[in-house]
Amino acid sequence: MHAARQDAFAKTAATLIKNLEKRNIEGYYCPTSADAVELVRTLVPEGASVTWGGSETLAETGVKALLTSGPYRVIDRSRATTPEEQRAVWRERTCADFHFMSANALTVSGEIVNIDGNADRLSLLLHGPEHVIMLVGANKIVTDVDAGIKRTRTHACPPNASRLHTNTPCELTGVCRECHAPQCMCCQVVVTRHSRHTGRIKVVLIGEDLGF
Repeated sequence: MHAARQDAFAKTAATLIKNLEKRNIEGYYCPTSADAVELVRTLVPEGASVTWGGSETLAETGVKALLTSGPYRVIDRSRATTPEEQRAVWRERTCADFHFMSANALTVSGEIVNIDGNADRLSLLLHGPEHVIMLVGANKIVTDVDAGIKRTRTHACPPNASRLHTNTPCELTGVCRECHAPQCMCCQVVVTRHSRHTGRIKVVLIGEDLGF
């Protein structure tokens, strides 16, 4: 990222952290992914159980590598191969100490915008794990909720659809058509505007363009 843009984002992040605090959400700023990895290392105690939802940001930052190789108890949904195993892993994940994810968009006033298909990652954001840590790149900051929804459908859904091979209009044409296709990725639109539980949701703002 250009130095001037990173400097501007650092100031935006400072404002965002104050706005998140008003919503009972903790905010942190890390200039780089490497800084974010070190922050996560301080936030998650050894032996804690950790899980995650689908997130390119988690992999790009190196946080996923930290979790899988570090002194943590990993609850990995990909290990389940049958419906019975999937339900068993789901029960474990619901009771995890830490759930990691990104956000599709974050408004400058601190509202977190997400759109999902199966709602795997979002259900754990809403309820279950003791802590939720979100990793959010500078490219996901928007002016308001409407801009966040538009950003998700324009910039996040098409590449995610291509990655997951959903055969939805956004994969086939690269443009959202407000579809009701069998593998529709826009089944739930969730705006987190406040956290009732102090210290549960932590947003890590990173001065890089990350994820979709």
